[in-house]
Amino acid sequence: MTREEDIQQLIETTTTNEQLRSIAKKILVGERISFEDGVTLYEQASLSFVGTLADYIRTKKHGSVTYFNRNFHIEPTNLCVFDCKFCSYSRLLKQRSEGWVMSSDEMLDIVRSYQNKPVTEVHVVGGVLPELNLRWFADIIRDIKILRPELHVKGFTAVELEYMIRKAKMSIREGLQFLKDAGLGSLPGGGAEIFDETVRAQICADKCDSATWLEIHKTAHELGLPSNATILYGHVESYTNRVDHMERLRKLQDETGGFNCFIPLKFRNKNNQMENVQEVSVIEDLRNYAIARIYLDNFPHIKAYWPMIGRQNAQLSLNFGVNDIDGTIDDTTKIYSMAGAEEQSPVMSTKEICELILTAGKIPVERDTVYHTIKNYANVDLDAEFGVDHFVNLPIINN
Repeated sequence: MTREEDIQQLIETTTTNEQLRSIAKKILVGERISFEDGVTLYEQASLSFVGTLADYIRTKKHGSVTYFNRNFHIEPTNLCVFDCKFCSYSRLLKQRSEGWVMSSDEMLDIVRSYQNKPVTEVHVVGGVLPELNLRWFADIIRDIKILRPELHVKGFTAVELEYMIRKAKMSIREGLQFLKDAGLGSLPGGGAEIFDETVRAQICADKCDSATWLEIHKTAHELGLPSNATILYGHVESYTNRVDHMERLRKLQDETGGFNCFIPLKFRNKNNQMENVQEVSVIEDLRNYAIARIYLDNFPHIKAYWPMIGRQNAQLSLNFGVNDIDGTIDDTTKIYSMAGAEEQSPVMSTKEICELILTAGKIPVERDTVYHTIKNYANVDLDAEFGVDHFVNLPIINN
């Protein structure tokens, strides 16, 4: 049975819910679903229903290809001027003894440690600390590009950017251009959380608002800096809040086309101020990936960040619209491990990630930051390619 026949059968068998039948028909003919359709999917559709639709869309866009990349992560500090209730990673300035601040030399030493390894990207993201300002980061980017000119520098959430640019007394456009001129190549998608301001007031009241997040990414796109987008789900938000969040992203993508990837990030409740909020189930994780794939028809890629949901669940997500599961990770990436994510070893070699993808019946493809193919592993003898533990200690993170 073809996937088109799967959808047709779904339409024929969903006899008791005309709204769901209508949504399935839209997907079959390539029609965009509405805001109301998105809410309906969350409120009324089963996992199998949204999974079938999402897998159909994923296959039309990418076939069986599943992407990963090789990069490394630098977290300059976990000290932060903002007090996000869901965050297990950061420490307030008054908790300085519990945090860390890296010097520029320490950051560049990390870059040097990867000189002979086949990484394509360095990802710089962390807390917001006044002394780590715009010009300081621009100097580091320039030094990174001197050390390794071909390395793509992806850095700074919109929250970090808003603060450092404002402190530098520049406009958003001026600040982003300043960083681009220094060698910044793209933006990650962090800091979006949930765009609804009522929810933001509960979970992250003191950091930049949703309009500013969207303005920063819009301006970045206009300057030729692509970016990712995220959502933090599974806490105090409603289904309507989730759809509203995706609707705002979809509208901006219609305008700029600058988003590479959408990354749903699961709220984890360990070691933060929201420990009383129960985490959502794996079923809800998969439903959320699937509905994101259905709703964000103009986003080329949907990513599941495996250290956050676990290897097995990331593998399952490949049948629910996901076509990117990030890469191998080590414990230098503390943002999610400090919140209780991924109980297994937080390291996965390139060989292991290829095997995980192949076992799911998909094709592993190594990519660069903007999804150019570096290597397709469909017909590669992994033992011959990697030997034993060839890349075990190669840390990769890309949110």
